[in-house]
Amino acid sequence: MTFGQDAIIDGADTINLQEGNSRGVLLLHGFGDTPQTLRLLADDLHVAGYDVRAPLLPGHGRTVSAFAASRKKDWLELARRELQEMRRTHDSVALAGLSMGGALAAILAAENTDIPALVLLAPYVDMPFDHKVVAAAYWLWGGDRLRKSNSPLSIRDPAERVKNVGYGAYSPRLLFELWRIGVMARRVLPRIVSPTLIVQSRTDPRIKPEVAERTLASLGSKEKRLVWIEGAGHIITVDYGREQVFREVRAWVDAHVPGLATTA
Repeated sequence: MTFGQDAIIDGADTINLQEGNSRGVLLLHGFGDTPQTLRLLADDLHVAGYDVRAPLLPGHGRTVSAFAASRKKDWLELARRELQEMRRTHDSVALAGLSMGGALAAILAAENTDIPALVLLAPYVDMPFDHKVVAAAYWLWGGDRLRKSNSPLSIRDPAERVKNVGYGAYSPRLLFELWRIGVMARRVLPRIVSPTLIVQSRTDPRIKPEVAERTLASLGSKEKRLVWIEGAGHIITVDYGREQVFREVRAWVDAHVPGLATTA
């Protein structure tokens, strides 16, 4: 990996596509990953007339030691600040998150019940049992000792897999932080009233189909929908079927975010 002048991995920096449009979309990336996984979606929404921002979360896109030192509260606080700032400068702001970013987005939507549209992309609101065992007793499994986590099934498209600039590593302590985010998100799902779209791959190696179905059922939203993607892994914004993801997200946001997207 190569680093820019501010010690951020090249290609991992915050995406900021803002040109004075009245409508915006805040995108949140996943655990150990970067806004790079949201670049194609961000570009698609921006071309459609939205201001788009995808911030780099604390500890991400830098060094593995910075990642190991980051915590749930850091990721959540940054997401809250980003949403507050974007809502201050736009008439209406939709919220979307991928994987852990989906869990963060769910928490923010429960805290801000006037969000006009929420999109959860393969939301990480639960984890496999073996990961829970490690997370619950992280100090017994090495604490902050980093382990490799790269799986070719997370991104099935080999051309996109090689572009990924995520760490491909985690520690038991970080897994514990991810678990806490998921638990928090799962608990607040009934408090979410924003129109909510869930997009999930049936062949996601990290999130089982029944998790997505339970998430849909738990949402307090009167208007909610679960869309299935075929042939993709976990990072559905860059994998096979991503064009369908973009269409679904754009249509959902268009249908629920009020006002015309006009460039100043």
